[in-house]
Amino acid sequence: MMIGDRQRIRRRDKEAAGWFTRLNDTSVPVDAIEAFDAWRSKPANDAAYRRMEDIARGASSLKSDPEIAALATQARQPASRDRPAPLAQRPPRYLTGLAFAGAIAVSAAVVIALPRSTYSTGVGEQTIARLDDGSAVRLNTDTRLRVRFTAGERRIELLQGEAFFDVAHDGARPFVVSAGDAQVRALGTRFDVRRDGHAVQVVLAQGKVRVTQARQDRAWTMTPGQALTLSPTQAPAAPASVDVAASTSWTSGRLSFDGVPLSQAVAEINRYSRRKIVLDADAPSQQRVTGAFKVGDSDSFIAAVGAIYGLEPKARWDGSVVLTPTGAPS
Repeated sequence: MMIGDRQRIRRRDKEAAGWFTRLNDTSVPVDAIEAFDAWRSKPANDAAYRRMEDIARGASSLKSDPEIAALATQARQPASRDRPAPLAQRPPRYLTGLAFAGAIAVSAAVVIALPRSTYSTGVGEQTIARLDDGSAVRLNTDTRLRVRFTAGERRIELLQGEAFFDVAHDGARPFVVSAGDAQVRALGTRFDVRRDGHAVQVVLAQGKVRVTQARQDRAWTMTPGQALTLSPTQAPAAPASVDVAASTSWTSGRLSFDGVPLSQAVAEINRYSRRKIVLDADAPSQQRVTGAFKVGDSDSFIAAVGAIYGLEPKARWDGSVVLTPTGAPS
């Protein structure tokens, strides 16, 4: 292997470790998620990130080892001026741990640390949580969830917001997401759960899930390409076919609308910004909107619907924007 090739591999591994650390340690804004997706779209970068995930899974199994934990603690501390003991004087297990810690590089302190029990995002933020079992959870804007793993079950409580789950298969431990009185049970699958107050929507992208609702004492088995909406104010409906790509487009940094009422589109755009859009009483709230918009880009949405439906944006004292029919009195 040429020197230049080794240098490129080391650079990609370092970038992968940096991305892994950032995505697992903080709430990440939408633009950073998009930058990560663009970086990982290159096959060589994707391979480097997969190697980092494999290392993380191995580290997860060692986090209870006191010697490995001690190494992680040392990694967080400034370098000591004391001369280290010769390698020959260190126990074999220490040498193994040291080599492993070196392979993890900058993400060592993150992947060896004890798992977090809660994850959250602010308005306009998204983040990816890598769980102990190898599952990944992508949190959408203004979302909060709690994680609790036991020997017999992997349980996630979605307290508010929306999350997309990419579940690692584990036949001995069911993966259960609870949202209010609804529960989604899966074994190795990919699905989206959204909770708005007491209303819950489940969209299944891959695999199979079983949804139960305690209040109605009902259960549904969903197949890919279906969505199920549960609400305490409406009678339960059977799973229905849905455009999964459009329903989960937020995971790619865009919001897709296909014949959605303007009022509903505005409500969706508002989830991603603290500057709210308000429809004037005379605005055509039931007119249909079709199009795709970058997550968090309220200005492009305002400009598009304004041009199509003759709506003029007017700023209010509280920072919101009112869409008013052109020519209407101020």
